[in-house]
Amino acid sequence: MTTEVKDTFNLNVPAQSNDSHELDDHDHHDYAGDTIFGFWIYILSDCLLFGTLFAVYAVYSNSFAGLIEPKELFNLGFVLTETALLLFSSFTFGMAMLKANHEDIKGMFKWLAITFGLGLSFLIMELYEFYHFTSEGATFHSSAYWSAFYGLVATHGLHVFAGLMWMIVLVFHFKRDGFSTENKTRLACLSLFWHFLDVIWICVFSVVYLMGVL
Repeated sequence: MTTEVKDTFNLNVPAQSNDSHELDDHDHHDYAGDTIFGFWIYILSDCLLFGTLFAVYAVYSNSFAGLIEPKELFNLGFVLTETALLLFSSFTFGMAMLKANHEDIKGMFKWLAITFGLGLSFLIMELYEFYHFTSEGATFHSSAYWSAFYGLVATHGLHVFAGLMWMIVLVFHFKRDGFSTENKTRLACLSLFWHFLDVIWICVFSVVYLMGVL
């Protein structure tokens, strides 16, 4: 009888353990799926925000109040450099994601650092551009056009800044918890956010800067 009881106990333990692992995997799957779904909803809400800002800009695209016009200040070469920095940062973020998929934390940190540097360089150039415009008299209060311009472009810049801060926080999470399901999901959400900002910037470049010069 003792032997039978032991055998029964030994058979039951793995079964309970497997059930526990299945429940854990299910919980992880639910966390990742729900988080990414929720983040897609946030991205859609951001699309509405930027859509509104683009609409406002379109309405006031010729409202210069007889003052300075964008074609007098815009430098397409400068803006193309900004664009190249941001677009290349999408490539480097993609490389970071590849390293994360292989759980190569050093490689991931290296590519995230490059992405951070490119994003920071973009922000510095944008702030310099704002300083240059305001010093020439094109301030937020100059006309309806410049109010719409700063509202749109600066909102995108704030999103880039938020992405950089998010990147720093994620580095600390990975150093503490490694490649956990939560960290991988957070990195995937940040990747989606970063690529979304690139798409928005292409629209900004085309609608604001390119059409402003033409």
